[in-house]
Amino acid sequence: MLLCVWRRGNGGGFGSVLMARSFMSLLGRVDYGARKVMVVAVNQGWKGVKMVKNYPTVSEEYLKAIDKCKRKLRGLIAEKNCAPIMLRLAWHSAGTFDQCSRTGGPFGTMRFKEELAHAANNGLDIALRLLAPIREQFPTISHADFYQLAGVVAVEVTGGPDVPFHPGRPDKEEPPVEGRLPAATKGPDHLRDVFIKQMGLTDLDIVALSGGHTLGRCHPERSGFDGPWTSNPLIFDNSYFKELLSGDKEGLLQLPSDKNLLLDAKFRRFVEKYAEDEDAFFADYAVAHQKLSELGFADA
Repeated sequence: MLLCVWRRGNGGGFGSVLMARSFMSLLGRVDYGARKVMVVAVNQGWKGVKMVKNYPTVSEEYLKAIDKCKRKLRGLIAEKNCAPIMLRLAWHSAGTFDQCSRTGGPFGTMRFKEELAHAANNGLDIALRLLAPIREQFPTISHADFYQLAGVVAVEVTGGPDVPFHPGRPDKEEPPVEGRLPAATKGPDHLRDVFIKQMGLTDLDIVALSGGHTLGRCHPERSGFDGPWTSNPLIFDNSYFKELLSGDKEGLLQLPSDKNLLLDAKFRRFVEKYAEDEDAFFADYAVAHQKLSELGFADA
C-alpha cells in the first residue's frame, strides 16, 4: 500500500509540474507485490521527494506473538515496578545510532556483553534478567523488537502516551562503539552533537525525550548521581518539567544536562510549554520516542 501526502507550498509553475511527473513516474515503478507500507511526503517547496518510512511486512504469526508478548510485558512491568529500567534499556539500545556510518541503533545488540559493559549501561543487566523469562517464551521475536516493545509498554503502563510500534527490526551482530550516548554533565552543544548531528533528531525531540526522566531515579553505583527527578518516579506525567522550572529541591535530582535545558532559549521554550500543557508534552513525546525507536529502521 502506498500513502502519498501532497502539500502545496510556495513553489508551483513548471518546476512543480516536472516534480509531479517525476513522482508519478516513481509511482509507476512501485512493486505492490512486495507488500510493504511506504509513507511518502511531498512538498513543492522541497528540492526533491522525501521518503519517510518503508516498514517491512511481518507474518500474522509474528504480529500475534508481539501482541501476546506485550500483554506479558504489561504484567511484568506492573508487578515489578520496573518501568524506568525498561525505558532506559530501550533508549540506550536505540541512542547509539550514527546517521553518517549507519551503525548502532535499535537492533538488539544490547544482548552482547560488550555493549552491556559500556559505562553508560551500568545496571541494564538487571533489565535483561527481568525480561529473560518472557524472552524465552517468544524466540521468534527479534531482540531488537523485544527491547523497543518493552520501552513502549513501560510508558503505557505508567500512564504515559501510546507510542506507535512497528515490528520488523532485524537483529544485528556487531555492537556499536562506546561513547555515543549523551553525557549527563555536558551542555547544550553536546546534546545537539549527539541527538541532532549523530542521531538525526531535533531540539524538540531532545526536550520531549528528556521528559522521560519523570520515570525512575539515578543510582550512584551506576551513574555517580543519586535520587529521583520527581516525587512519584513511577508515574509518567509532565512533573519533570514543573520540577525543573521550580529549581532545586531537597530529595529531588536535577542533572547538569537537565538544567542546561533552561539555559538554552530554544530548549527552554519547550520546557515551559510542556510544564504548562501535559497534552502537548504527551503528543510530542510519543512522536519523539517513536523516532528514537526507529532510528535506522525501515528508512526508504
